[in-house]
Amino acid sequence: MADNRKTGRLSGSRPSGISRRAFLKASAAAAASSLLVPRGLASVLSAAPAAAPAAAKAGKARAVIQIWMWGGPAHMDTFDPKPGTGNDYTGPFDAPIPTNVDGIMVGQMLPLLAKQADKYAILRSMTHGINGHETAAYMVQTGRRPGGRIVYPGVGAVVSYFKGYNAGYTGLIPPYIVLTTLQGRFSEAGFLGARYKPFATGGDPNRTPFAVEGVVAAGITQERQQSRRELLGKLDSFARAMSGSNRFEPLQKARDQAYDLILGDAGKVFDLSGEPSELRDKYGRHTFGQSCLMARRLVEAGVPYVTINYTGWDSHKQHFQEMRRKLPQMDSGMATLLEDLSSRGLLDSTIVWWGGEFGRTPKVQWEAPWNGGRGHYGTVFSTVLAGGGFQGGRVVGASDERAETVKERPIYPCDVIASIYTQLGIDVDARLPHPMGEDVRVMEPDAARDGKIELLKEIM
Repeated sequence: MADNRKTGRLSGSRPSGISRRAFLKASAAAAASSLLVPRGLASVLSAAPAAAPAAAKAGKARAVIQIWMWGGPAHMDTFDPKPGTGNDYTGPFDAPIPTNVDGIMVGQMLPLLAKQADKYAILRSMTHGINGHETAAYMVQTGRRPGGRIVYPGVGAVVSYFKGYNAGYTGLIPPYIVLTTLQGRFSEAGFLGARYKPFATGGDPNRTPFAVEGVVAAGITQERQQSRRELLGKLDSFARAMSGSNRFEPLQKARDQAYDLILGDAGKVFDLSGEPSELRDKYGRHTFGQSCLMARRLVEAGVPYVTINYTGWDSHKQHFQEMRRKLPQMDSGMATLLEDLSSRGLLDSTIVWWGGEFGRTPKVQWEAPWNGGRGHYGTVFSTVLAGGGFQGGRVVGASDERAETVKERPIYPCDVIASIYTQLGIDVDARLPHPMGEDVRVMEPDAARDGKIELLKEIM
């Protein structure tokens, strides 16, 4: 335990003025509480807030759905096809298809997204030159070069800071949600701390029920959850005795909020059973499709930032076999999400941000042991932006004839992130509260671009 110099006692020892017996009872109650109350929710709800941020302006967007393509999607097979480059580059995906926007082609495995191209913009000249998962993910999610002494927060944490609990957000659902597992490549909250960490749901929205960690438990009825809460209340006599103490108020508030989410109306947002069966079929009866539907429900409920952590894109071996399974799932889920948001009047206020940490090698690795794989590729890759004030039906930038280098208009992660913040009304020059008092701004120029950030004015 750490030495507390101001009080002269070890942190974690009993507070002065409380008897040993009372302290032991409190510890027992806290242990019971930790078993009965969702730990992930409690850590987010009870963490101390950072200094209140400067109020964000009313932007064109109020929410973000980030489709994070964990592992890195192949740009040539999705949004930057290069017909005519031959089998060594296209493999069997040599017949890209036209979209509903003249002059824009997408990969042949995305027929549904081809019909929605008027709703999204394709950035075909993304670059950062990093080929390692961890460092590239950090770069794309924070806009900062890896390796410095400061661990910066990702976009979701920054949005949570400006749009979350200490900025007027009143929802019981945490303001930063990940469906369904954390990326695990870096600390999403960075120096902002635990209050701005995402709440990862766990579970699988394609299963009934969707077992959200700490909120919806398979095989446990609402009646049993209620009886658990009543049991905790009976055990926790110390909390009742200390109900007037400011010292225990944050814990009690967090516990009450967590149970309100479990037993009240707020938690029902995670129940997909009320959605029309036809709509669920259209999204796709798979984890990604139902995650897209879940994301729509969350932003509809007012959650400002949702990440769909879409795994399985690190296709070093037998790439095309895997893409024949994965791309149709991506096509149905993402295309229906765009259509559904639009039909509900939500697309204008919701940014959909698709992309991964990098692309994949344009030239196919046919030799063993890859047997038709694509490797990591940070030299040039694609990102897609839709909604939230971004104009659809556009292509920004270009790669060369083999999608190997940037041909025109290089776009760096800091450009994309700064543009997203701007659409949300977040000042990129505003300060973030660093625990050691460092002067850290929301967004700073990428050193690879001579100290400049270039907003995506072509689509804003």
